[in-house]
Amino acid sequence: MRNRFDQQLEELNELLIEMGALCGSAVALDAKALELDDAALREQAVQTDMKIDKLEREIESLCLRLLLQQQPVARDLRLISAALKMITDMERIGDQVSDIAEILTHRQLSETSRPLPLREMFQNVVRMVTDSVEAFVKKDLELARSVMEHDEIVDRLFDRTKFGLIDLLKIGGETAEDAIDLLMIAKYLERIGDHATNIAEWVEFSITGIHVAPRD
Repeated sequence: MRNRFDQQLEELNELLIEMGALCGSAVALDAKALELDDAALREQAVQTDMKIDKLEREIESLCLRLLLQQQPVARDLRLISAALKMITDMERIGDQVSDIAEILTHRQLSETSRPLPLREMFQNVVRMVTDSVEAFVKKDLELARSVMEHDEIVDRLFDRTKFGLIDLLKIGGETAEDAIDLLMIAKYLERIGDHATNIAEWVEFSITGIHVAPRD
């Protein structure tokens, strides 16, 4: 019985790795789509979100089977419970990636965005998402906590972006519309960073049993 349980836990890890990789890939696709104004990349980001949704359902089903059939206790129970919470945050990351892609579908923002630290924001949230899932799979508490600390960098980059957009808003017209769209993209990225932090906090819970209330 335990061998079967261990096999299912390994399957859970593999599915979480796949879902986390898709989340990181989707954010990177949005970054390239913004930089290159590439419709094909935008569509890939949307399609990746659909794959993330499918994996969420698959992982949720596996977790429920583990809970109902195996009746895990202690650390195993925390691990499965954390996985269920993590996939909710990963699904929301996929949704926000899709929202960014939708903004990019309607406007060409590559030139306007170049002076802003959006590229850095994209790079940092990709790293946070990837590291948070890796921390879960490797049971790496130090890596999980580094993700939590890294969220401050994304928050500072978001503030810099806001300040950089003030002058564009003052100009008005189409330039102001660009600024509003770029601010929305930056806000979505900031939220993705928050979701990655939530994932890291559930990793901490799965290892230590200590739970910090996740961000909304």
